[in-house]
Amino acid sequence: MDSPAHPTLAGKVAIVTGASRGLGLNFALELARRGVKIAAVYTSPSSETHVKDLCDKIAKLDPPSQCIGIRANLSEASSAEEVVRQCVAAFGDHIDILVNNAGRELVKPFHECTPEDFDAIYHLNVRAPMLLLSAVRPHLRRPGRIINIGSVGGRGGFKQLSLYCSSKAALEGMTRCWAAELGAEGHTVNTVNPGPVQSDMLDNIPKDIINMQKAQTPVENRLGTTDDIAQIVAWLASEESRWVSGQAISASGGLSMY
Repeated sequence: MDSPAHPTLAGKVAIVTGASRGLGLNFALELARRGVKIAAVYTSPSSETHVKDLCDKIAKLDPPSQCIGIRANLSEASSAEEVVRQCVAAFGDHIDILVNNAGRELVKPFHECTPEDFDAIYHLNVRAPMLLLSAVRPHLRRPGRIINIGSVGGRGGFKQLSLYCSSKAALEGMTRCWAAELGAEGHTVNTVNPGPVQSDMLDNIPKDIINMQKAQTPVENRLGTTDDIAQIVAWLASEESRWVSGQAISASGGLSMY
């Protein structure tokens, strides 16, 4: 959904991971509409065109903002420092917003999951957000906003999704601890737990799970849209959310009520 630009966050700098498609792309675009300069992190060479299109679109906003693409494999421990180095080189020493969105799922019975499967999910979904926050912290300008993207699966029990769901539960748990650690510095840390959202990632989830979730979603019995979630992320990045920290927000149309 296109909406008018309202530069209420003008001058801010954000790192958004997994920004080449789906939720991450829309997080980056909505923040840019509000005046944020975007470091859009992506992994695959095939995503380069999508990120270039995103940066071009951000440059053409009225008023325009700025965007750079940073290719990095966040599953590698060294990537976090490199992402921050490139962001600071482009936009200056201060970073205001970190959106930990990059993640992957694995649909597999628990007894078939291998140590390699565990590492693949947890290194990206859990370790990467921690390492990125550690790398960002020396540059984090008060009031910093850390926004982790979890899932309603983090509090649910869905067959064949034990690694994915448990990784999102871990991210939510770390969110509360980071909020406790960073609060004295004026920063907030929160998690947004989307319900099912129409996206490429959803294509890998068993259809019976998706149909069950739609039927149980009070608001219109529908899937979420990327804009539904982007508006919540943008609010958490704003001054208006200053008294919210350590929270997990269920962005699910009432599918999961906390």
